[in-house]
Amino acid sequence: MSDSLLLVPGLMCDARLFAPQIAALSAGRTVIVPDVSGADTVDALAAAVLADAPPAFALAGLSMGGIVAMEIVRQAPDRVRRLALLDTDPRADSPGVRAMREAQIAEVEAGGLDTVLRRDLQPLFLHGESTREDIRALMLAMAHDLGPDVFVRQSRALASRGSQEETLRAYRGPTLVLCGEDDRLCPVKRHTLMHELVAGSTLEIVPGAGHLPTLETPEAVDAALARWLAA
Repeated sequence: MSDSLLLVPGLMCDARLFAPQIAALSAGRTVIVPDVSGADTVDALAAAVLADAPPAFALAGLSMGGIVAMEIVRQAPDRVRRLALLDTDPRADSPGVRAMREAQIAEVEAGGLDTVLRRDLQPLFLHGESTREDIRALMLAMAHDLGPDVFVRQSRALASRGSQEETLRAYRGPTLVLCGEDDRLCPVKRHTLMHELVAGSTLEIVPGAGHLPTLETPEAVDAALARWLAA
């Protein structure tokens, strides 16, 4: 049996974010989607994942999931056999982004979760020319199922996180850095940076995808993850 694969979901997402990959990659390995909804710091989220994880594992995360994955590597590098960072960012939030998050938190605490999701997040999820209303609907469904308290905790975790550039510079396992070519939340230049930080890493830019290539272009992501798992 191959190493277990942990797939860490992004902000206001659950296992449905990785449904195509779970179907494609489960043969011969255990696939685990950990809960990252229960704490308001990235350190605590990563520690909770590690507490329930196997002794060693392959680790992939998308967006906030990638941020948690990098913190998992910082806390327990010897347990992470290989690392895949999808549509994510190794840097801390800028003051402007932190201020935006605080405004969103206040609006969500006042009952405006749906407004924040539709106004601020949903327009940036997919490739600019995408007509995939099914994916937009799924993202809203996951977010509403998790609820406003999770949005507040996760947003506070993101706003308070530190940079992981030194963590990546020190990591030596097989590493895939992947993003959609039209990711407007975590653009290609962030992934070029991560590729440069991790010696020997592979960089893949997926055509026809935005911030959610796991759902928008699943075949390309499945193939890239399969190559990474076999490396």
